[in-house]
Amino acid sequence: MATPRTVAFHTLGCKLNFSESSALARQFEQAGYGVVPFDEGADIYVINTCSVTDFADRKCRQVVRRALRKAPDAKVIVTGCYAQLKPEEIANIEGVDLVLGAAEKFRILDYVQELEKAPGKAMVQAGAIQQANSFVDAFSFGDRTRSFLKVQDGCDYKCTFCTIPKARGRSRSDTVEHVVANARRIAAMGAKEIVLTGVNIGDFGNGTAVIEGTRPRKQALFIDLIRALDEQVEGIARFRISSIEPNLCTDEIIEFVAGSRRFVPHFHMPLQSGNNKQLRMMARRYKRELYAERVARIRRLMPHACIGVDVIVGFPGETDEDFLETYRFINELEVSYLHVFTYSERPNTPAATMPGRVPMEVRRQRNDMLTILSDKKRRHFYEQHLGQVREVLFEHSKQAGRMTGFTDNYIRIDMPFDAELINTIRPVRLESINEQGRVRAALVPEAAPLPT
Repeated sequence: MATPRTVAFHTLGCKLNFSESSALARQFEQAGYGVVPFDEGADIYVINTCSVTDFADRKCRQVVRRALRKAPDAKVIVTGCYAQLKPEEIANIEGVDLVLGAAEKFRILDYVQELEKAPGKAMVQAGAIQQANSFVDAFSFGDRTRSFLKVQDGCDYKCTFCTIPKARGRSRSDTVEHVVANARRIAAMGAKEIVLTGVNIGDFGNGTAVIEGTRPRKQALFIDLIRALDEQVEGIARFRISSIEPNLCTDEIIEFVAGSRRFVPHFHMPLQSGNNKQLRMMARRYKRELYAERVARIRRLMPHACIGVDVIVGFPGETDEDFLETYRFINELEVSYLHVFTYSERPNTPAATMPGRVPMEVRRQRNDMLTILSDKKRRHFYEQHLGQVREVLFEHSKQAGRMTGFTDNYIRIDMPFDAELINTIRPVRLESINEQGRVRAALVPEAAPLPT
């Protein structure tokens, strides 16, 4: 009996990429391939790239070299956002055999067959982004603890710093019925938590453009989707919203989460700047006052909620006073942590040619200041909950002899390893904060009262 061919994946970037890598892996498994860890020798390596992170080219080259060190004769396939934006550039990387764009990546097995017949120069299959006009579902399933479920793709927003519309196309979504069906599949596989993911999930409801240039009327809204999941899916203990734009995080959504037992009190809302001048230059669809209103409403209804913030430093025209206004604004907000991004110029974006370029050293200094602020915010949020009993979904830790997990409101805990607790949800008492910034916790009897 012949040994099955093997494939290995490496994913760069967001939760959406991880869900799509898992979907591609299942395609290979159904075709008879064995999926192996990336650091093992494989016949095929698939690298799913990102265009949001800095130094995409360098990271891609590094991963290609890693693959070929393990298996010099392996075929290397590069897909994802960076592959759509710079296909020829990637094709010139030594060792790359196939480049797949946004509209082609889910037909990867067809191209693999062509690749076997025509070895030699790298094959490029990356059509115009307008061809990426249909929705392809995906979900991740790794350690059976949580799953990232793709419900939406693409974006119709035109933020001046962003390449995502050029890398993923226009906004389009799954149907409510199909998302519910996928959630039931995930529940049957044993996951306890589903994280809803996409590019702009608050814009859920756009269908496929049947005729180029047309947009069908929305058949459902994001609130309809989360209500259906809450009411119709058994076996999932937690639903988590990965990220939602503040202008789309409506009062209705906030109130629904506040009243739900399964949608957890955790919101991640991109801010990008706490300065209205900068928000205008970024072409964001809100002012800082609306962002503050959203945070205040979440806090009123869910005082224990975790609120995360994306922020960009060093955007063109950001003066010292602009940055300090952002710093002061975030410092006064009752938020729990920050994801801080140092602005980097993206070709073919309006921001790349804007005046007022901020020196890179100044950008790094501003990043450091907000990163320190984030650490303080997270520690303060954790300290507010010490002594409380909260439920934790346990998962493996990279540290030997330890396990980790998150409370419903996204407090990361650290405990001694117990195999029987992995992928279970149990109440713990939050005791103290360790050197790594995680919370030490202890199991409590399940009869102990839980916070509401």
